[in-house]
Amino acid sequence: MRLRNLVVVLLFVTVIAPVVFYTDRLATFKTSSSTDEFIEDVTTIAFNGHNQRLNVLPQESSTTLKEPIGIVYSENSTKSLPNSGSSAQQRSTNAALSTQDLHLESGDHKSTRVLSATSVEENQHHDQSQKNPIREVTDTTNEEKEIGEDTIDADDKADQLSDNASQNMETKRRQQSTETPSKIDKKVRIKIDAGKQKDQTAMPDARVRQLKDQLIRAKVYLSLPATRNNPHFTRELRGRIKEIQRALGDASKDSELARNAYEKLKAMEQTLAKGKQIHDDCAAMAKKLRAMLHSSEEQLRVHKKQNLFLTQLTAKTLPKGLHCLPLRLTTEYFTLSSSRQHFPNQEKLEDTHLYHYALFSDNVLAAAVVVNSTVTHAKDPSKHVFHIVTDRLNYAAMRMWFLVNPPGEATVQVQNIEEFTWLNSSYSPVLKQLGSPSMIDYYFRAHRANSDVNLKYRNPKYLSILNHLRFYLPEIFPKLNKVLFLDDDVVVQKDLTALWSLDLKGNVNGAVETCGESFHRFDRYLNFSNPLISKNFDPHACGWAYGMNVFDLDEWKRQNITGVYHSWQKLNHDRQLWKLGTLPPGLITFWKRTYTLDRHWHVLGLGYNPSVSQKEIERAAVVHYNGNMKPWLEISIPKYRNYWTRYIDYDHIYLRECNINP
Repeated sequence: MRLRNLVVVLLFVTVIAPVVFYTDRLATFKTSSSTDEFIEDVTTIAFNGHNQRLNVLPQESSTTLKEPIGIVYSENSTKSLPNSGSSAQQRSTNAALSTQDLHLESGDHKSTRVLSATSVEENQHHDQSQKNPIREVTDTTNEEKEIGEDTIDADDKADQLSDNASQNMETKRRQQSTETPSKIDKKVRIKIDAGKQKDQTAMPDARVRQLKDQLIRAKVYLSLPATRNNPHFTRELRGRIKEIQRALGDASKDSELARNAYEKLKAMEQTLAKGKQIHDDCAAMAKKLRAMLHSSEEQLRVHKKQNLFLTQLTAKTLPKGLHCLPLRLTTEYFTLSSSRQHFPNQEKLEDTHLYHYALFSDNVLAAAVVVNSTVTHAKDPSKHVFHIVTDRLNYAAMRMWFLVNPPGEATVQVQNIEEFTWLNSSYSPVLKQLGSPSMIDYYFRAHRANSDVNLKYRNPKYLSILNHLRFYLPEIFPKLNKVLFLDDDVVVQKDLTALWSLDLKGNVNGAVETCGESFHRFDRYLNFSNPLISKNFDPHACGWAYGMNVFDLDEWKRQNITGVYHSWQKLNHDRQLWKLGTLPPGLITFWKRTYTLDRHWHVLGLGYNPSVSQKEIERAAVVHYNGNMKPWLEISIPKYRNYWTRYIDYDHIYLRECNINP
């Protein structure tokens, strides 16, 4: 009996008591601990109980234990931070700290363990990086991307980042460690692919630029003495240059390059690397590059000057077909009998109840487009009257065109400026100035060194009285009270009848303002260094556009606008107030006498600006090809040309005979 009792006691002490004790201790852990963690901690405790020591774990026996996960609990958080690997020394330290915590907490059965040792965490991170270097590289890449994708050396991070930033980085590292390598690699690949796609979208010509840059570098190497002393490298470099030039061709985008362009690029890069080893004199390289830069800038200046001259020359001249057309029409006009040389409906020319247009031009085809486009969009063409004034040379051709091509029910009048006997140098100061020796010298001094400065003013239109005839509307049309003035480089796209019913509120001129850009203000056209200009006008005042203007001729006469124009022209006899042209004197003459029209009535820029909004053009009543790129010239802007050519019948016999094509 005693023996049985003794066996029971020993069994209780050796088996049941430890089980109860272990179960009670392990109940204090959080349920979030995994099965592996439970087994590892039990193993640690059992090992300590076997050695009868709770505060020290035998170092020599640690290799027999399973590698611990290294779970850390804090008082403020129950989130586990698993760590996949640690060294043998680290495992022993963790086990000792864990058993010590068990011993301290055994009395009150606390539900959390406190483990705060920064050095332990650092060692764990260091050991982990040694066991899994790929994981470490991935984490570092992610961190650098998140702080702006700046390449920061790992040894300088502690000095460059503040303590708060370091803590944030450590938190991010712990969070990233919970992700599997496959997820991290996937994120990195997504970011890299997105970056590549962004670069390709932003720079479609990146490879073209690289090839051109290689050509420049190769030419620099080829011109240096060290290259000339190395025949083998010289032959190789010249061969690479020819390959790059063939691969590059006329491509302006990467998609236009030859298929083997990338191989040629890599081959050239290898050759340039050889050249870099041969040439160790950086001063010679820099000197050569400076010389090339200076030469390129000089060539650019010369090309700009030539381009300006050729553009102005092209703007002054007319295509061969437009020379042929008036000659052909003039010949046909003088073959007509006198009875067939008159226009119908001449009784409407002075009817103030009709809509009258003033058009001054020596370009037959341009005048035809203005009339045709206006009549096409008119609700009642029979009420529209066109008064065309031209010079003696084109008078017969202009009349012949509209006799052969009458504008429907509209009325046309063609006048010769030579018939205006009242327009002479004694009456008009500008006519006297245009014939003066100083003006002729100014216009024809193209051979002088500084002629390019004012080259744009040497256009025949500035010497043509037709261009200044707009200031004599009451004298030309004494019986009319309102006239719509149109330039010959405009196209009408809507009915203009409503302009005659506008109330100009006592103003003489109705025009669209051009304040959208700084060069359309008064200081762009007038010389404000002259006291006559600075005292009378505002340099920041908004300019307005000639080309489509409503003129109240009754107010014109009442305010003596022609007299104002003459007085300012006399003051500008030496061109000190403004240069040649009609807009500067127009701004002065109609100063505070201009009524602002809505912008949709008149859209400008089709003769110089390729960025005019398509929406603005479509909704405009009148589009204006102001500038040098007129629609009848080869230098016209192609995308705007169709608005003009749609009103020309290129199948007309006169146009075919003169080889005028769209």
